[in-house]
Amino acid sequence: MRFPTLPTWFAKKLSVASPVKVKDRSQLRVGIPKVLNIWTTAQFWVGFLKALGVSSENIIFSSDTSEEQGREFGKGRGTVDCCYPVKCISGHYGELIFGQKKKINVLFSPMIHTLPSLLHGHVVDTITCTRVMAGPESIKAGFMKERDIFTENGIVYASPFVSLGDRHMVVQQMHDSLKDVFDLDLEETNLAVQAGFEALDAFTAKARQQSRDILNWCAQNQKPCILVLARPYHMDTGIGHEIEAELQAHGFPILWLQYLPGDGDLMNWLFEEDMRSGRIKSPFDISDVWTSSYSSNTNEIMWGAKFASRCPWITCVIRLSSYECGMDQPTYTPTQKIVEASRTLFFKFGDLDSTKPAGSIKIRVETVVHYMAKYSQEIMRSKLARLSPQCPLGPLQAPASSLPESEVPAGLHADNPPAVSAAS
Repeated sequence: MRFPTLPTWFAKKLSVASPVKVKDRSQLRVGIPKVLNIWTTAQFWVGFLKALGVSSENIIFSSDTSEEQGREFGKGRGTVDCCYPVKCISGHYGELIFGQKKKINVLFSPMIHTLPSLLHGHVVDTITCTRVMAGPESIKAGFMKERDIFTENGIVYASPFVSLGDRHMVVQQMHDSLKDVFDLDLEETNLAVQAGFEALDAFTAKARQQSRDILNWCAQNQKPCILVLARPYHMDTGIGHEIEAELQAHGFPILWLQYLPGDGDLMNWLFEEDMRSGRIKSPFDISDVWTSSYSSNTNEIMWGAKFASRCPWITCVIRLSSYECGMDQPTYTPTQKIVEASRTLFFKFGDLDSTKPAGSIKIRVETVVHYMAKYSQEIMRSKLARLSPQCPLGPLQAPASSLPESEVPAGLHADNPPAVSAAS
């Protein structure tokens, strides 16, 4: 009788696991244009790529937007669009393709459909501007209209459509879009997405805590601060023109709308009267001022205006908006009215474009500084008088009046006219 000696001795047993195939992506260089909603989601993409094995030094972001960047790398490849934050993407693409000493292998430019938001569950949806969402594909056309620049330079173009505000959808979206780019299987995509959200959540929590620390310092020392109401890409020095940095140089702490603290104790203190009266269901409810609450950035701008109008130490709001922004235009008057209802100062820098009007910005900044120095103490005292003395940011000192009563503008101690405003 013949015995199957070789199969018996050397065949794999069912109980023995197959060796795991290690995919080495450490040398893969991935370029990401630092544009649009990347400004508030960058940590997700970094966390995702690092979890796939891409090394930190091989994740390359383009530089801040500038006219020089557009002239050198985006000339002749732009698309017709009145939205400058979208048009300028061509310069970022060009910089990543032509401006690197060591070539990238993948140009990674996601189309972000929905965003994570503090207001999620309290609004209709958190969808991004459609022009912004589709921007990567629009700009891509400029690099393929005559010939395929990506293929010529040995670059794979990856533009996953992803709904970061709907986390249950992200794994499948990322796997479907990137499985051939990074040779992904579903399980490692799932782990990488988890790592991405962990990185994003950790950064956001840290930024919100820093904002609370600023408010805590302001409360303890009765010092004013400034809130910037803007879209994420206005953090880009070439789009927001560093207006907030000019103001911070005068000693005023700056808070960004996207990273306002959402802690329950602070929210309940600021919004308790509105909830008690039944105007809103929660501190994150904006239905009393904005019923069509589907656009993420717009929702947060409206909520930020409400936050500023109630927070005593935010004595000034700076509103930034880009030229011909159709999504922002309907919000101009509502945000100003909400902010000024509590006599908080409101200044709008509208129609920002590629050209930095340095002279006019300097004059406007000096105007903001003048009014803040003159009226901030009265604004803080007026707001504190409307709130419960049980402030979670204490210990508090009552702000002293910096003006004789005869010199205080009517809007600061009367029911009607609004506070001093320099909206343009």
